[in-house]
Amino acid sequence: MAALEEEFTLSAVALGAGPDGVLGVEPSDKTDQFLVTDSSRTVILYKVSDQKPLGSWSVKQGQIITCPAVCNFQTGEYIVVHDNKVLRIWNNEDVNLDKVFKATLSAEVYRIHSIQGTEPVVQFKEGAVRGLEALLAEPQQKIETVISDEEVIKWTKFFMVFRHPALIFITEKHGSYFAYVQMFNSQNLSKYTLSLGKEEKCITPNFTAYVDRKFISLMSISSDGCIYESLIPVYPSDTEKNQRVVRSQLLKAVVSGSSRTGVALTVLDQDHIAVLGPPMPTSKDCLSIWNIKFQTLQTSKELPQGSSGQLWYYGENLFMLHGKVLTVIPYKCEVSSLAGALGKLKHSQDPGTHTIPHFVNWETSQGYGLGSQNSEPSRRILRRKKVEVSLQPEVPASEQLLSVIKKDSEKHIEVELRKFLAVKWTPDFHTLVGDIVTGLLGRCKAEPSFYPRNCLMQLIQTHTLSYSLCPGLMEIALEKTDVQMLQLCLQQFPDIPELVTCACLKIFLSDTKQDEKMEEQTEILQNGFNPENGNCGNCNQEVNEKPQNAMEESASCPVTPKRAALLNAILHSAYSEIFLLPHLKDIPAQHTTLFLQYLYFLYLKCSENATMTLPGIHPPTLSQIMDWICLLLDANFTVVVMIPEAKRLLINLYKFVKSQICVYSELNKIEVSFRELQKLNQEKNNRGLYSIEVLELF
Repeated sequence: MAALEEEFTLSAVALGAGPDGVLGVEPSDKTDQFLVTDSSRTVILYKVSDQKPLGSWSVKQGQIITCPAVCNFQTGEYIVVHDNKVLRIWNNEDVNLDKVFKATLSAEVYRIHSIQGTEPVVQFKEGAVRGLEALLAEPQQKIETVISDEEVIKWTKFFMVFRHPALIFITEKHGSYFAYVQMFNSQNLSKYTLSLGKEEKCITPNFTAYVDRKFISLMSISSDGCIYESLIPVYPSDTEKNQRVVRSQLLKAVVSGSSRTGVALTVLDQDHIAVLGPPMPTSKDCLSIWNIKFQTLQTSKELPQGSSGQLWYYGENLFMLHGKVLTVIPYKCEVSSLAGALGKLKHSQDPGTHTIPHFVNWETSQGYGLGSQNSEPSRRILRRKKVEVSLQPEVPASEQLLSVIKKDSEKHIEVELRKFLAVKWTPDFHTLVGDIVTGLLGRCKAEPSFYPRNCLMQLIQTHTLSYSLCPGLMEIALEKTDVQMLQLCLQQFPDIPELVTCACLKIFLSDTKQDEKMEEQTEILQNGFNPENGNCGNCNQEVNEKPQNAMEESASCPVTPKRAALLNAILHSAYSEIFLLPHLKDIPAQHTTLFLQYLYFLYLKCSENATMTLPGIHPPTLSQIMDWICLLLDANFTVVVMIPEAKRLLINLYKFVKSQICVYSELNKIEVSFRELQKLNQEKNNRGLYSIEVLELF
């Protein structure tokens, strides 16, 4: 019997900038510690039991990590390769990767493999393999080509066979797949042609493998959703020939055949295999454990936020991306038996305890049998208990969660909330979510130290809340200066009062030191400029020629990229001008000037090109920018005029308004001309004659 336990988040932030987010998860030389390599620049060492990082290392801007970091179990050091050829080695005491040991290799690296009991090996993209020590002795040594031209490595695994290291890797060339087995004790390299179905030529199969005595059991998920097995000999009789291995069906239809992404599998032991992908009846992603010995599904867990098709396992933990966060799911696999496969395996009991069996033999069971004097009373008692249990009303999940909120810890509340959000939503789901938020806020007021931020963020992201449904939510976020939560509320709540909008604006326009601290400690949802595109180069093209000073002042964004994202949320918020103007007068003059500078910067970006859209998920429009400029000037013009540093800005805004008037004036002339032409065209009777007219507009 196998079971999946409650999952927990190892990394609460989105990992990497690549398509998968994570390059790999590898064990450290210490128990319960793992190296997580994202798909851009960072390696993080996590302690799983504590769910926290112990160290983080990043390569320089412009460099990219190209294979997962591993641990050298013989020395306790860490190894990684960036930019395909540059190898770095460091330990826990090192802080900057740019200052650690560096070796530039002569060929591009595919992976570094490291397991207990042997030294790490480096596998190159052309198929050759080198031991780490021999490679470091001569980094620029010539690396031979093992695989043929246009042949690409798709999957690889490193393991021990009878205390000797062995490597198997799969390659693909023009739709054909090959398996290579490298034995390091004999230096033998064997090549096999894999027999795949014709329907699999258009997709990349997913592979996993384990060693069973003298054979390597290679498994793959095919396009029809079935799992197939190929047996490859560890010590082949003829290493020179390209032998063909035959495959056999192991499991039938474990995942939907129409699925092309989010599918993965890994062997847990000789009898159990974990499969990631949507099962046949549904289209949602699911993690399941199958018993390959008895062809049965042992357990499964639905993944409502989807996955990336990546799955790792070490010890009794499965690692995977659920949504955009790295999730750990502990599991247990008992010894395979027919009773366990059918779910009828008896679990060990504490001494002295007695459990009524699931199936009672009334003829033979003592105390329950027909021959017993207590048989009829026993039956009546059992029937009565069954009726009593069935008559008890089931407590709704929302009420159970509310009772948990009143007394349990934040971690337990977060776990129970995930369970509640995973069930099927009912028509009154938005009111239930509102009650849960009210319960959380009530405890926050009663216990000042209680602030379940993660729970509140999850509830906001259900897109079922509004300000009127939970008015205290933004109030406590303002008290805690939680800018990320305020940003989410501004993006999703359609009924935020103007007073609260201005309160958010005051926090977003706080002093520079606080803003820098906010960037270091808080993750802002960047719907504005990102750090790479935050600079405003080439902002010197406008409708009319701008003064040189104006161009110099607008050369860069006056606020940081993350603050720009927060201000963009303000620009998108709904408001009524009558109610907003009185509250805008309470904003300090320096903050008003800063906001005007940012709005003027946005205007220059938009005016470069009429069809241009600003970077980000939800950039402001030109009309929103101009409306807010007018609002700020109407509310604070007298105060802004008295500030010396705002003088140049006001002059630029005056010229900007003047240029806009000229543009709209010319557009009106063109519109009138087109209307007159349309009238002439309607009055004109062509009578079927062909003519060419040239119209000149001045």
